[in-house]
Order: sequence, then structure tokens, then C-alpha cells
Amino acid sequence: MKSPLEYARSGAACSAHEYVPVPAFEDNYIWVVSDGQNAVAVDPGDAAPVRAYLAKRGWRLAAILLTHHHNDHVGGVADLLADASVPRVPVYGPAGEALGPLDPFVTRVKGGDAVHLDAPALDFTVIDVPGHTRGHIAYFQAADAAGTPHVFCGDTLFACGCGRLFEGTPAMMFDSLKKLAGLGNATRVYCGHEYTKANLVFAAHVEPDNADVKDYASKVKVPSVPSTIGLEKRINPFVRAKSVEEFASRRSAKDNFKG
Repeated sequence: MKSPLEYARSGAACSAHEYVPVPAFEDNYIWVVSDGQNAVAVDPGDAAPVRAYLAKRGWRLAAILLTHHHNDHVGGVADLLADASVPRVPVYGPAGEALGPLDPFVTRVKGGDAVHLDAPALDFTVIDVPGHTRGHIAYFQAADAAGTPHVFCGDTLFACGCGRLFEGTPAMMFDSLKKLAGLGNATRVYCGHEYTKANLVFAAHVEPDNADVKDYASKVKVPSVPSTIGLEKRINPFVRAKSVEEFASRRSAKDNFKG
């Protein structure tokens, strides 16, 4: 896997902001968005890689966004907030989930709420996307300086996949994926894990005649994200499910898939 610095220098800067996947644990991505001075961290499950990357780039942590309560997405927040070298930064998280010791420090947001950050200058609309967890949210940036939309979707939508249903129902996740699919084909999708190659194996199993899956599998590289909504509509068997029943069948099959 490329380092986040190599990824950024190879063209990850898509506008006035850079959108960088900072690897953590075995397959997590902590997304860092910066204007070249200030940065927001999305789902920092581990403080160390965030702190190291910010130091390398000379960026200041200015805000934290959380999509759901799982420890690999929130476990580094307390450590980052305890850093005496920087002012206490705002933290935004899902209104419908308990975050334990972090609760007093989190501004709660839910579907339809707006999150405005002054530095880096970013505006998000919050979308409720339950299924993986019951209170899971996503952050949608309608347009960057180049007019490109972006969505930070945690573990709801993956490249060619979706999250396991740990707390929600198939109907919840089916509805959440339809919400995300409706954001527009150009929307860049920033998910929380590098699962794409394994997901493509399952997609080929479910839809063996899908030429788009075959084509993408032949050229996908790591990091494989961000994806786009348009690509997910072509290759993602869960986004492509036509009913809750079909989605549930595919999700159950993926949970037990040995391919």
C-alpha cells in the first residue's frame, strides 16, 4: 500500500483541498481533508497515524467527524483531544449513538443537519444511513472548489460492497444505499476500509456476466478509494439490488462467502 504522502503527491489533490486516506490497523482508512494548513479527520480510530501524518505535512488538526460508534472509527479521538499542543477541536458525531467517554465532547448531528467548518472551509449535509449500526450517518459535501461532490460514508457503503448488518435491518441498509446512490454519479465515495478486491470476487460470483465488474477487477489498485457513485451503480451488487429481499439474500450470501 502506498503511504498517504505518496498517494497525495500522485494526484489525490482534486481541488483546493486534499482528500487523503491515512491507513490504520489492518485495512482501515482515516480520511484527512486539508486546505494546506488546517485539516479535518474523519473517523480517527487510531491517533498515532493521524498525528504522524499531520506532523509530516505541517497541518493543524481543526475538526473531527465521526460516522458511527465502532472503536476502529472513534478509538483515537480521546488521544487527539488530549494533545496539549493544539486547542480543543470540535467533534461531530451521530445523534443516535452513544459514544461513551466521548459523549461530553461531541456535537450531535442527524440527517438534514448542516456542519460548517471555517478552517478548512468545508460545508457538509448530514445523511442518516443506518444498517451497519442503527445511528450511522454520512457527511455529504455538495461541491468542492472544482464542483465535485464528496461523501464520507464510514462503513455503510464500501467500494463494491456494504457494511455488515451488526445492528440494523436489511430494509434499513437497502434504504441507506438508495439514499447514497441518489447523490449523483460524480460523487466521490470515501469509505472506511480497503475491501475492494475481495468485494469484487463476490460481485463476480453474484453477477458473473457483469462486464463492468470484470473490467474493474482487472485494473483496480490499492488504494482503491475514493470510488464514485457512478461506478458503484455499475459494479456494487448491493447498490444494484432491486428489492429489500434481493439485498437481504446478497448480504446473507456475502456473510458466508468463502471465495
